[in-house]
Amino acid sequence: LTFPLLSVTLLVSFGSSMLYGYNLAVVNSPAVHIKAFYNATWSQRYGHELTPGPLTLLYSLTVSIFALGGLVGSLLVGMLVERYGRNGALSRSALLVLLAGGFMGFSRELGSPEMVIIGRSITGLHSGICLSVVPLYLGEIAPKNLRGFLGLMPSIFICLGVFAAQVLSLPELLGEDRFWPLLLSVVVVPASLQLLLLHCFPESPRYLLIERNDICGATKALHQFLGTPDVQDVIKEMKEEQRSLSSMEMVSVWQLLRDRSVHWQTLSVVVVNAGMQLSGIDAIWFYTNVIFENVGIPVSQIPYTTVGTGAIEIIAGLIGCFTIEKVGRRPLIITGFCAMGICSAGITVSLLLQAALPWMHYVSVACVVGIIAGFCMGPAGVPFLMTAELFTQSHRPAAYIVGGSLNWLCNFTIGFIFPFLQMSAGAFCYLVFCGVCLLVALYVYFIIPETKNKTFMEISHIFA
Repeated sequence: LTFPLLSVTLLVSFGSSMLYGYNLAVVNSPAVHIKAFYNATWSQRYGHELTPGPLTLLYSLTVSIFALGGLVGSLLVGMLVERYGRNGALSRSALLVLLAGGFMGFSRELGSPEMVIIGRSITGLHSGICLSVVPLYLGEIAPKNLRGFLGLMPSIFICLGVFAAQVLSLPELLGEDRFWPLLLSVVVVPASLQLLLLHCFPESPRYLLIERNDICGATKALHQFLGTPDVQDVIKEMKEEQRSLSSMEMVSVWQLLRDRSVHWQTLSVVVVNAGMQLSGIDAIWFYTNVIFENVGIPVSQIPYTTVGTGAIEIIAGLIGCFTIEKVGRRPLIITGFCAMGICSAGITVSLLLQAALPWMHYVSVACVVGIIAGFCMGPAGVPFLMTAELFTQSHRPAAYIVGGSLNWLCNFTIGFIFPFLQMSAGAFCYLVFCGVCLLVALYVYFIIPETKNKTFMEISHIFA
């Protein structure tokens, strides 16, 4: 593990991945203040306040528009990484955050709820790009024995982003009504740092050699990343992959879906990415305060309970990061989904028994913590890592488009319908998440092979 490898991993994780986690959770605590702003603005414009139904709809749109922006961003990934490279795509995408921060930061001064919604959609666009490009970049620059460790680093920063949003939302910091525009717009700080420093690191050597046929550039990049002049074995392995793809251009999404030789890899990406979002984790992140209020936590204690869950996320993410190269990808992701499924069922049971047994609200909180810990230990990062590992260079960008699109579609679905699902199904809504988690765990157990310490060509031969 060289200093340049670790530095670039920390930089892109801090400047890109962390913002995804931050923007997922930042709308949770200031929900009351944002709704009050919407109501006040509506009253000024039209002479009457919004009724509860339209207000819930408008706020649900504010929460879930982030995922629609992410969907658009994920669809642009293939074009961006082919034209600008992995490093170049990440550098350019940071400009989107500066634009979004401006919209959200000045929304209250200009009395415009539309600016909040537009800003949220632009941050989603940025996260949609980075959620695919960061693991793609790290998966291509990392030696095979470090691919799991470096590949899970972004998931730790996603958890750190959630934790940062929870801490900054405390009443003692930016949790007051007058500070919510600043709370939404502090994302410009990490993005600016990435914009300033990322050009100091080279492009992905695999991209330079296989797609651009730039052997000299790839060799220099490998020297810098690996810290050794002896990179001929890595160059030889990349040339072998280049020769195997010499008669094949970069495939489109449609070609990927029709290619029977990668049928199981594609299906695996679909199942794991869709399952990751339909597991209920987004419902927990988007509506933590509402969930804790429903299970009986006093309102004054909810912000601090939420911060506690954020700290547990980071610990679980670190455990996953430091154990993945020992235990492998499959055990982590299977254990994570099983834990989430069991805890989702536990929330349903505890809510049903709460009237008879008041202490059951502690069980509900423990189950919420179990869902978060299970997710951060494996499902948070392994699907993105596996997408890089299951495909060769020609299919990888299209695979990230498919996985990313499903990821964001399911994210939007959960963010938008969960409040209504909770109103209609009550405690039983968590059983849906339980079923999804257990089915995905079974699929991974029976279908997906272990990819630890294998080259991309070796993994391709396993599936073949």
